[in-house]
Order: sequence, then C-alpha cells, then structure tokens
Amino acid sequence: MIKKAKRIYFNLKDKIKTLYDSIDNTHLKKNLLNALPFWVGAFATGFASVLFAMMFQQAENITLFIYEKNKWILFGFTPLCFVLSYWIVQKYAPYAKGSGIPQVTAAIELTNPKQNYIVNKLLSLKIIFIKVCSSLVMVMGGGAIGREGPIIQISASIFKKINDCLPEWYPKISKRNMIVTGAAAGLASAFNTPLGGIVFAIEELTKTHFSFFKSALLTGVIIAGLTALNLLGPYLYLGYPTLSDLPIWIFLFVLLVALVAGLSGSLMGKVILFIFKKKLLIKKNYQKILFVVGCGLIIAALGIFLDFKVFGSGKDFIISTLFTNDKDTAWYIPFLRIIGPILSFSIGSSGGIFAPSLSAGASVGAYIATLFHLTANSTNLLVLCGMVSFLSGITRSPFTSSILVIEMTNSHNIIFYVMLSALLANLAANFVSKHSFYDYLKTQYLVEMLHESNIDNKKNDEIIAAETERNL
Repeated sequence: MIKKAKRIYFNLKDKIKTLYDSIDNTHLKKNLLNALPFWVGAFATGFASVLFAMMFQQAENITLFIYEKNKWILFGFTPLCFVLSYWIVQKYAPYAKGSGIPQVTAAIELTNPKQNYIVNKLLSLKIIFIKVCSSLVMVMGGGAIGREGPIIQISASIFKKINDCLPEWYPKISKRNMIVTGAAAGLASAFNTPLGGIVFAIEELTKTHFSFFKSALLTGVIIAGLTALNLLGPYLYLGYPTLSDLPIWIFLFVLLVALVAGLSGSLMGKVILFIFKKKLLIKKNYQKILFVVGCGLIIAALGIFLDFKVFGSGKDFIISTLFTNDKDTAWYIPFLRIIGPILSFSIGSSGGIFAPSLSAGASVGAYIATLFHLTANSTNLLVLCGMVSFLSGITRSPFTSSILVIEMTNSHNIIFYVMLSALLANLAANFVSKHSFYDYLKTQYLVEMLHESNIDNKKNDEIIAAETERNL
C-alpha cells in the first residue's frame, strides 16, 4: 500500500514537471506554479474542516446520549476520557496540546532553514492525527473545548506538508506564507467567515506586511471557504438572530456587558496560565494523572448536579439563547461556561478555546439581559456583544472578534455596537493582563523549543530575550 502510494506520488511529480517544461510563457509558468500549492492546500483544508466538524458534532452527541440515558455514568466516563485525551498528547505529540494557535504563531517566527526541524515538531502529519484524536476523545467526555483552534493547527500543518513535498526544481515558495495562509484558511472554513480569516492572519498571526502575501492569502481563504460551503451548503455558523427595534438606551447595557465580559475573558486566561505554572511543580506521573481525573470529576459533578450546559463547546447554548423564546439565563451559567474551559484546557490535552470563549461571553450577555428583564431582541444584542467582548478579552484581537461574530450571524446592522464592545473589552482586559493568552503561550513554546534545539546562536538569544521581555 505504501509502495503504491509512493509510486503514484513520484508519477504525479513527473507529470507536473513535464507540464511545467511544456509551458513557454515564463510569467504564466511562475504565477501558476506559485499559486498551485496554495490551491491544493486550500481544497484539502476545506475537506478536513468539514470532516472534523462532523466528527466533533458526533462526539458531542455521545455526551448528550449518555446524559439522557444515565447521567451517573459520566462520573466514570468523563475522567476516563480526560485521562485518555491527555495521555494521547503527552505520549505521542506534546505540541498537539491546547488550541494550536500559539504553536502556529511560534512556527511562523521559526520558519528558516536552520530551524526547520523545530517547526516539524509544531506542524506535521502526526500533529494532525493526534490533534484530531485527542480533541474528539476530550469532547466526547464532556470537555468544554472547541474545534476551531485545532483546525487552525491542522490546516497550517497541511499547508506546511505540501510545501515540504515540493520537488527541488519547483520555484521557491515561502514556508512562512504557506503557514499563515493555511491557518487563515482553517479559521475561515471552520466558521464560514472569509473576512474573519483574513483579519485573523493580519491581526493575530504575523506582523509581515499584507502586500507580501495578499494574493496567496485571499485565494487560500476563498477556496477553503468555498470547499466547505459546497460540502455543507449555504449556512451561517450560528444563524440570523432578530435584532430590530432596539431602544436607543441599549448602548448603556452594551457598555456594561463589554466591561464584564472583557474582564472575565482576560481573567479566564490568567487563571489557566496560573494553573499551568503550578502544574510545573508536579513531577510524578501519578500526580499528573490524579490532577486530570480531578478535573474530569469536577466537570462531571457540575453537569450532573447543576446543568448540562457545562459540557461541550457551548455552541448549542448560544443557538438556543439566540433563536428560542427561552432567554432567561440562571446566574450560574456564566460560571459554568467559564469554569468548564478552565478545567478542560488546563489538563494539557488538545482542544480549542475559541468556541468556549464565545459561549462564555454569550452567557454573560444573556444573564445581564435576564437580570434587567430586557426584551428578546435586546437580549440577542447583548449575547452577541458578550461573545465579541469575551473573545477580545482573552485573545486581544478585537477586530478579528468583531468580524467573526458579524459574519457568523450576518448582523451588519449592529456593527457599531459590536466594534464598540470589542474595543472597550480590549481596554478593560489590560487591567488584568497586559498581553493575550496566546502571546504568553507562544513565548513559552519559543523559549522551550529554542533551548531544546541546542543551537547556541545570536538569533535564538534575540528571539528568547525579545519574547520574554515583551510578555512577562
């Protein structure tokens, strides 16, 4: 089987080389070959995103099935899944843990020939496989994680692998641009938000001027998005909430939601980082396993004795709040939607924090609307502003957060409320932490991997010093 696959691969390379030699137009030849790897990667990312979304949904359904049949089983099932998800990552691919976004940003900064083998630890086919397995097991057990972060690392790995497979005669293509485009395409196909993918690449992933890779980025995002769109049909990630007849004084509640959700998002990231720091003191394996089991038992207990809403990514909670008449939200729901991701993310398995952050922000907005007995349409507005604010608080990417929520709900008529929420939340979050959750993790990966590489050179020292000074 492997020999046959290799034979097909080499035959395909020979055919591409023959086609390349047959083209007389040098300009056409260069542009076509430069674009081809991005197109192939974008198609592959679109398919991978759809497949992963389907598997993720089925895994979440298993938690619901067990809860409805006999919820007491979760006391054993949830810790078991947590331990298995953690073990898969720690045993086979430690850099597959978490959302994957810090790993991608670290890989972007390390893309040079001398450090290729370091980047291979962050982005590879093995990372893809372990990322998928660990995330699915985790969410199957009720882990409060999302799939959007993992698909970003998965798609960046796909693009990198395609770049690695290019033959020697092929025109040189920037690996950095491939990784950036792959990550943006992954986010765009996961949320069906092409503008969100582009803004995410510019705001979060790289400081490179947009003109250096704008064509590759645009085509990658468009092709990946269209692939997902054609497989799933026209859809919005959330839907079309009703947002008409909003009172003029609603902006006062928008400001309140932005402050509370922004501070909460930054605080959640701070707590997770604090737990990571304390976990370094745990040296024995059985103690690490006990910590994972403890997190699983706490989440199971919260789900059984308080509310099922502590489990999963929280997307169902957002949809039910936005599109049903049952908009009253209990005081403990925001607590559950914040403590769930803290416990799930802290154990060190694979899983994203994008969707859980959105649902946590939605719960904050919904509860404030319930507290002041606001109308259904006003509640919808506060839910969306809460989502933007919480995500801005933890990621410090206000424009990406705004564009994502607007595109996910086609809510362009509230763009000023949304952007006001994002910017105010971003300012409020500075009182908790100066830098984003992802920045701290990226610094950790950079320092760890450069020391691990045993390369004693000025470039490594400069990277470590700059990142440490900026984020500590």
